[in-house]
Amino acid sequence: MGDPTGPGDRLRALGDELVEIHTGLRAELERLRADVDAHLNGRAGRPRQLKAHCLAFCSALTRHHTGEDTGAFLHLARRFPDLRPVIVKLEEDHRLVSGLLHDLERLLDGIPDEPDEAEARRVMGELDGLAAILESHFSFEERRILDALDALPPEAGTTESLLGLPARPDG
Repeated sequence: MGDPTGPGDRLRALGDELVEIHTGLRAELERLRADVDAHLNGRAGRPRQLKAHCLAFCSALTRHHTGEDTGAFLHLARRFPDLRPVIVKLEEDHRLVSGLLHDLERLLDGIPDEPDEAEARRVMGELDGLAAILESHFSFEERRILDALDALPPEAGTTESLLGLPARPDG
């Protein structure tokens, strides 16, 4: 008998994998927000470390969205034509989020070693806005496409090829 975890085989439903990826991204955004808050309030962190943390988060989120756009969404649109309007909306969200990530990177690039209160409020406002948009996006996506993802055959691809990230970053 073959290895049940080989390429093309999934031990868990793809919808569960998507939820796990979203959970990880939510947690990472919360860590980034806490790091920025600590720096802005003089408790910890340096701008360089914040930039690295932001770049890591932004890169993971971009890989996930690109993976969906070029992987899962193509399969879903072919197999479930009635989902095409939902997929168009999700792709629009991805473009919006991409712009927000670029804005955030530029903003964090300019954080001084000792930011003033106005700068601190501006940075946290951007992060709060990004968090709200991502939560809305993730929730909408999870409500609308989980069942369809679960219906994709294993030969459609691996979690990473369809969703851009492995569900278990350490696995």
